[in-house]
Amino acid sequence: MPTALITGITGQDGAYLSKFLLQRGYAVHGLLRRSASADVIGERLRWLGVLDRVTLHDGDLVDLSSVLRIVQAVQPDEVYNLAAQSFVHASWQQPLLTGTVTGLGNVIMLEAVRIARPQARFYQASSSEMFGKIQQSVQTERTPFYPRSPYAVAKLYAHWMTVNYRESFGLYTSSGILFNHESPLRGIEFVTRKITDGVARIKLGLARELTLGNLEAKRDWGHAADYVRAMWLMLQQDQPDDYVVATGRSTSIAEFCAMAFGQVGLDWREYVRTDAGLLRPAEVQVLHGDASKARERLGWAPSMTLEEMVAEMVDADLARHRARISVVQPTGASLRPAQA
Repeated sequence: MPTALITGITGQDGAYLSKFLLQRGYAVHGLLRRSASADVIGERLRWLGVLDRVTLHDGDLVDLSSVLRIVQAVQPDEVYNLAAQSFVHASWQQPLLTGTVTGLGNVIMLEAVRIARPQARFYQASSSEMFGKIQQSVQTERTPFYPRSPYAVAKLYAHWMTVNYRESFGLYTSSGILFNHESPLRGIEFVTRKITDGVARIKLGLARELTLGNLEAKRDWGHAADYVRAMWLMLQQDQPDDYVVATGRSTSIAEFCAMAFGQVGLDWREYVRTDAGLLRPAEVQVLHGDASKARERLGWAPSMTLEEMVAEMVDADLARHRARISVVQPTGASLRPAQA
C-alpha cells in the first residue's frame, strides 16, 4: 500500500486529493494545524465522506521540528505540499504571514523530506498567479514570471526552491503550475464561491444583491477534482518536472456571473453591483494557460466543463441554504446584501 502525506489536507484540493488517493489504495496522512475551530476544520473531508479514512497529524508547516517528526513517522512515498495562505487579496494585509507559510513553509517541507525521506516523491502546488502581469498572451512552462501580489511572490520563491532541491540534491520534486480551479468546496472568500453563494441567497430571498470588484478580470477556471488528478500523474512519471495545468479557456468574472445566475433563471445584471474598495492594489487582468505539455506527457485533460462546474457549485450552495432554512425559520428577518 503506497503512503501519501498531504499538507493542506483540510482545504479544497487536499480533500479532493485525499479521496482520489484513497480510491487508488493509498494510506493517506495529513498535516493538521490545530486551532480553536478544530470542530469544523475537517468539514471538506467529511463532505466527501473520507474524514474517517485519513490519518491526521498535529503539526505546523513553519515548525521544522514538527514537520520532521511527522515525515519520520509516516515515511511517505509521496508528499503533496498544498498548504498556503492562499487568499490573494489578504496577502497585501498579511505579507509576512503569507511569505512565511506560502514561501518558507515549502522549504521547511523540502528540508524535512531531504533529511528524513529523500526517496519520497514531492509535489509543490505552484500557481498561475506567478505569471501576474503576463508576458505572453497564453502562458506555458516557458513563460516568464511577473508576480503582482505578496502571495504570488511567495509562490514563486517556493516554486524555484522546489526546482533548486531537484537540481541541488537530486530529489524527485515536481511543481504543478495550476490555474484557477474551483468546486463546491471552495472557500467562501474566493470570488467564484462568493458568486454562487450569492446566487443561492438571492434566489431563496435571503439577499437582494451581490457586490463584487473587478468584473472584467479573466481567469482560466477548471474543477479541483480534475486538477488533483494532474498532481498525482506528475508523481508517477520516471523523471520529475514542472507542468502547467489549465483548461485553455479564459472567462471573465462577468461571464461567470452570467452562467451562475442563469442557472437559476435570473439576469445577473439586475443583482450585481461593483465596489472599487474590493479591487486589488495590483490587478492580474488575464490568465490563460496552455496545458499541452501535461496533455502530451501525462495524458491529462479536464473532464468537466466550466458550465458543468458552475452548475454544480450553484446547486450545492442552494442545497446548503435550503438545509439551513429548514432547520431555522427566521421570522421578520430583513434582507441583507451579499458582500463579495
